[in-house]
Amino acid sequence: MNTQTSCRVPIPNFPDPIIDAPLAATPARQVAVFAGGCFWCVEAVFAELQGVESVRSGYAGGTAETANYKAVCSGQTDHAEAIEIIYDASKITYGQLLKIHFSIAHDPTTLNRQGNDVGRQYRSSIFYANEEQRRIAESYIRQMNEAGIFDAAIVTTLEPMEKFFMAEAYHQNYAALNPGQPYIAYVARPKVEKLRSYFKDRLKK
Repeated sequence: MNTQTSCRVPIPNFPDPIIDAPLAATPARQVAVFAGGCFWCVEAVFAELQGVESVRSGYAGGTAETANYKAVCSGQTDHAEAIEIIYDASKITYGQLLKIHFSIAHDPTTLNRQGNDVGRQYRSSIFYANEEQRRIAESYIRQMNEAGIFDAAIVTTLEPMEKFFMAEAYHQNYAALNPGQPYIAYVARPKVEKLRSYFKDRLKK
C-alpha cells in the first residue's frame, strides 16, 4: 500500500500558505472538513495536533439516505470518507491544517484513489464551510501547483460543506484503538510517524 505522497519538495521545506486566516486573539472554536482516502488514517494524523479539540470520521458530499459505510463503500454515492476537525483558531489556523493535510495526511495528486483504495469515496477534497475557507484552500492549491510542490497536478476538489454525517461508532478513533490491525500498521502509522518527525512543534504536549 502506498503511504507516501508524490511530493518532490522535502517535508521540512513544504510551504506555508501565502494566504491564511490570522490566529484568533481569543479562543474560537471552528470546523474544518477534509477528505483524503480512508478516514481512519486521516483522523489519526489530525488527532495529534495542538489546537485540535476533536476529530470525527464520517461522510460528506452526499445525502442522509446514503450516509452509511456499506453504501459509501459501494462507490455509488456522492459521499467521500471525510473527517470533521473541531479546532481552536487561536492555536492553529485553517491554512496550517491544510498544510498538514497536503504534506502528511494524503496524496492530493491521485484522482479518486489513495494507494490501493480506489473509488470516488476516496477522493481528495476540501469541504469548505464559508467563503474564507474556500479562498484560502483555492489559493493554497494554486500556490503549490505553481511552485511544482508535487510531481503531478493536484486534483483536490473544493466542495461546499452542506452536511457532515458522523460515521458508525466503530470507525471513531479507529487507529488508536486498533494499532495492530494490518491496514493501520501499514498505512496510518507511517503517516503519524512522519507527522511526529517533521511537525514536533505542532503536537499536543
